[in-house]
Amino acid sequence: MPSVRRARGRNLEKCISFSKGVLRVAIYRLGDLVPDIHPTAFVHPDAVVVGAVTIGADASIWPSAVLRADYGAISVGARTSVQDGTVLHTSAQWPTVIGAGCVVGHNAHLEGAVVEDGCLIGSMSTCLQRVVVGTGSLVGAAALLTEGTVVPPRSRVLGAPATVAPHPDPDGFAEGIERGVATYVANAARYLSEMERIG
Repeated sequence: MPSVRRARGRNLEKCISFSKGVLRVAIYRLGDLVPDIHPTAFVHPDAVVVGAVTIGADASIWPSAVLRADYGAISVGARTSVQDGTVLHTSAQWPTVIGAGCVVGHNAHLEGAVVEDGCLIGSMSTCLQRVVVGTGSLVGAAALLTEGTVVPPRSRVLGAPATVAPHPDPDGFAEGIERGVATYVANAARYLSEMERIG
């Protein structure tokens, strides 16, 4: 595995050492707010991480994702992937928390929301302030969870505005999400060993 240097506390280093060279990553301190990124996490060089962001072990942040923790904290759990174009933001009153083993699809928007462990947040979905998505739940693509929506564990959430129902196959979903999580952990390792900027 290539060496990886990450922001940690006040010792903010903004490079990732890939096997093919060193690439600068857009990781920013904002005054006293400094990202805390686990050494085994992967942050793509085209992602942006600002302020009070914590990223757990083996998590991955993909191109054009923006994690901006200027008003409050953002936390991304271990083995969670935040995919291309996703925006995570927060407010002073409501942090954004994503648990372990989650998949956050492309172009999702989470603002002051809590997503518990083992969830899939579908592409282009929106979770607004005070939303809580319970463990093992599926938020479908383009779903809109308005402020204060509480999703029980093992639910399926579809539509805009969203409707919440028990997941028809929660055990099958749990197996599927674990496969998705493992795929993104492996993909991050591949990027660290094979990605090379050529232009």
